[in-house]
Amino acid sequence: MSSAYQECIDPKCRLRYDIRDFRLTCSKGHPLDVKYSSRPNIELGIFSMRRNHGSNIYNESGVWRFRNFINFCSIDTENYEECARYLVSLDGAEGRLSKPFKMSKVAEYVGVHKDNLFLQPEGYNPSGSFKDNGMATALTHAKLLNVKKIVCASTGNTSASAAMYASNEGMGCEVYVPRGEIAIGKLGQALQFGAQVIEVDGNFDDALAMMLREASSNAYVVNSVNPFRLEGQKTIVYRILEYLDWESPDWLVYPGGALGNTSSAGKCLMELYEWGFIKKIPRLAVINAEGADTLYKLYNGIFNGVRLRWKDGSVDLSLIDEYYRYMDKNNIKPRTDATAIQIGKPANLLKGLRALEFTDGVVEVVSDKEMYDGMAIVGLNGFDCELASGAVPAGIKKLREQEIIKKDDVVVGILTGRQKDPNIVINYHLNPANRFAVTPKRYSKVTVK
Repeated sequence: MSSAYQECIDPKCRLRYDIRDFRLTCSKGHPLDVKYSSRPNIELGIFSMRRNHGSNIYNESGVWRFRNFINFCSIDTENYEECARYLVSLDGAEGRLSKPFKMSKVAEYVGVHKDNLFLQPEGYNPSGSFKDNGMATALTHAKLLNVKKIVCASTGNTSASAAMYASNEGMGCEVYVPRGEIAIGKLGQALQFGAQVIEVDGNFDDALAMMLREASSNAYVVNSVNPFRLEGQKTIVYRILEYLDWESPDWLVYPGGALGNTSSAGKCLMELYEWGFIKKIPRLAVINAEGADTLYKLYNGIFNGVRLRWKDGSVDLSLIDEYYRYMDKNNIKPRTDATAIQIGKPANLLKGLRALEFTDGVVEVVSDKEMYDGMAIVGLNGFDCELASGAVPAGIKKLREQEIIKKDDVVVGILTGRQKDPNIVINYHLNPANRFAVTPKRYSKVTVK
């Protein structure tokens, strides 16, 4: 009998469903969580011991190393044959190289002590972004259900990851992408891995709506509205805490797009705190781009003076509807060079609000210029990140200037993906007016005497 189940997140509803019932919402339209009936019987030291993996790819994996915390298949986690029968992994590669790093130049730039600032590059995942954490768990659930095809809408990284894992598992894959609004490197990955790409005129919100409308009944949706995908994204936080000897930092800082990472981090922290594995709850900071700042405006009361809050599930849904009608009426579309977070209607808004309430979180906004500088200073530390991840140092800097983040706070920022559009970097450095530009030198033809 399974020890996991699905449950509606609305405290007044709490409808439950079997783990083998694939659905994106409860029958009343509310989002779902994957829940566990009991506290995992595990000592935290086991996870570090598994690093000596002895050719066990499930110990090598930065996702499945923590399988006791995400055991929705209810398997014997020490039985290799059982792990191999159920768990989907790209030979243990997902999350394997992802951990926090100190970056002294970034620390100086943002105004946090160099020993207290950590950035975790999720671009070290096999497809180049954090999405592989969740795709491993989403396809594990799909495999449990004997699914033959997966579908998603994407600004790029989701399509790359979905196509890669589907190809490796022998599943079909369809990806809906906004035409002309996806980095060419990300589109190339989806095509390389054999996905059927469907281009949609519009933005990501339009692509998601069309995908949800067109997806056939036998297709399995792997966007972050799928609660099983968020189970894998929780492992980003597990790796941070493991590195810090399970002592919570003061802050976890994420870029804000569809809010899947915000939601997964919040659920992760709620569970770990309830189970007694952590004593302190880190605060979440979500950083929006100025051109895609729905959460920032609603959370901080900028739209109409009312601050949107979770309120233990009593969310003012009319406020969200009012803002979306305002966007549609005035043809307001998300617009930022950081296409990974160019999202106007976050699919995980409710779960994101829940996470912010639990962690006493904050939401900030940064300009494209600030993100470019954030991306560049990460690069000058020898690490790669895409423009959307540049929101993290930019947001930390802004929160430091407001003294919301204190100089001696321990801060961990998540760099969600690597750079897949080299023109973004090249154009930044070709302009000597940019703060961290390393402009190429040019010499006229030299005559050899």
